[in-house]
Amino acid sequence: MNPTSKLLQGTLEFLILQSLKSGDARHGFGVLRWIRDASGGALEIEEGALYPALHRLERKGWVEAEWGVSEKNRRAKFYTVTAAGREQVVRQEADWSQYVDVIGRVVEVAGGA
Repeated sequence: MNPTSKLLQGTLEFLILQSLKSGDARHGFGVLRWIRDASGGALEIEEGALYPALHRLERKGWVEAEWGVSEKNRRAKFYTVTAAGREQVVRQEADWSQYVDVIGRVVEVAGGA
């Protein structure tokens, strides 16, 4: 299975928050590049999925955006995580850690590990 073929619902929003949690402002392409690099190239997110997810995060109050100029001297929207977004990412990190642990146990019981 290609890991980019299907992301669990909510995973993309979690990955976006992860990319922004350091406090660095990133434009959309910067978020895509961060996810690709952090995953060792295993995850390639399409722009058609990224921008609706960024807009959802804005509506939820988890990120905010400001217009700026990219490294290629183009006008771009730069996103930063809000205090509410930081709280959300902490909750999601705990949920993901538990999820990964549970799936690992299931695989182990099934004899796959």
